[in-house]
Amino acid sequence: MAVFRDQLNRVINLPSIPKRIVSVVPSQTELLFYFGLNVEIVGITKFCIHPEAKVKEIAKVGGTKQLNIELIKSLRPDLIIANKEENDRGQVEELMDVCPVWVSDIYDLETALTMIEGVGDIVGKGQEAYALNLEIRHRFDTYIFPPLNITVAYFIWKNPYMVAGRQTYIDSLLQKCGLTNTFESERYPEVSPDDLAAANPNVIFLSSEPYPFKQKHVHEFKQLVPKAKAVLVDGEMFSWYGSRLLQVPGYLRRLLNEIILLAQ
Repeated sequence: MAVFRDQLNRVINLPSIPKRIVSVVPSQTELLFYFGLNVEIVGITKFCIHPEAKVKEIAKVGGTKQLNIELIKSLRPDLIIANKEENDRGQVEELMDVCPVWVSDIYDLETALTMIEGVGDIVGKGQEAYALNLEIRHRFDTYIFPPLNITVAYFIWKNPYMVAGRQTYIDSLLQKCGLTNTFESERYPEVSPDDLAAANPNVIFLSSEPYPFKQKHVHEFKQLVPKAKAVLVDGEMFSWYGSRLLQVPGYLRRLLNEIILLAQ
């Protein structure tokens, strides 16, 4: 029996390479398809939207934080892929009584790469994971992100306003770009319009997910902080941490060029 460890350092025992996999994390679902596990994936969440052509016919087991446990049981999985932050802890613990559960814990690029390696190993795609990580590192190394004297507020929600704070994967990517997160609170604090005005960021990022900010919100934030540049950003590029990372360095470079032009 093969023995693996997930990113919570839990021991995962598997008698063989899993043949029926349920993934309850959208970015990790995309990763599993990247590995070519088209037949093995039997259940995903309603938020698992990539790759679009392949997810349509897969059973949907609810949302990331509201899983249908009975439906998951009926799919007879021999492995479930979950995430510490994106999934409800109580439900994940309940799933551990169904079959082995591999839990990721992502907070920066290195832990994302470690996740790719770990998932690749447990699903029998270790070589593919190794090659993917090499290419991701190469693409990040190809782009030079110089330190910038630019502060950023990254909004993920409205009503109430919520931002990505320190100790988050999003914050780690901001740092990777040479940007400074204007909010020093950890995780995802609620902020008021007064808090935003006091923070006085140079740039406001309005993410496409989990809240779908649109152009009309750009004007709304311009009223709150007239001197700040409000920009719509692709939330998947900032918060999906699987094979999507292949696209991230190029996207960040284009975004930085846009911000630098706006700052002039």
